[in-house]
Amino acid sequence: MNHISDNNWYAMSDERILKQIGAFVKYYRMEQNKTQAIFAKEAGISRSTLSLLERGETVTVATLIRVLRVLGQLRIIDGFIIPSQRSPLILAKEEKRRKIRVSSPKKKDMYVDEDMDW
Repeated sequence: MNHISDNNWYAMSDERILKQIGAFVKYYRMEQNKTQAIFAKEAGISRSTLSLLERGETVTVATLIRVLRVLGQLRIIDGFIIPSQRSPLILAKEEKRRKIRVSSPKKKDMYVDEDMDW
C-alpha cells in the first residue's frame, strides 16, 4: 500500500481515488484473511456491493462506513473532524480575564524625611 504522503490526491481523478479506496479495502480485508462473502455479511452489505467497492465503483458513504468499521479503520474519518469553535462571547470573557493590569512601582518619596540625620 502506498503511504498517503506518496499520493497527490488533488492531481488524481475521482476514478483513481475510488480505485485507491477499493485497493485499501481489499488489502485490509485480505489482511483479516476473510472472503468477500464473509466480510460482506459482517458489514451488513451484499457481496456484490463489496466487490463494486473493491473495484473502485461508486458506493454510498454509509456502505463505506460499515466497511471501515469491520476493517477496524474508522480512524480514517478523523480527517472530517471540525475543530471546536468557541462562541465570540466566551472568547471575549477569556480575553478579559487574561488582561491583567500591571501598575508601575510606586516611586519612593522624593522628599527628605524630616527625622533623618544628615
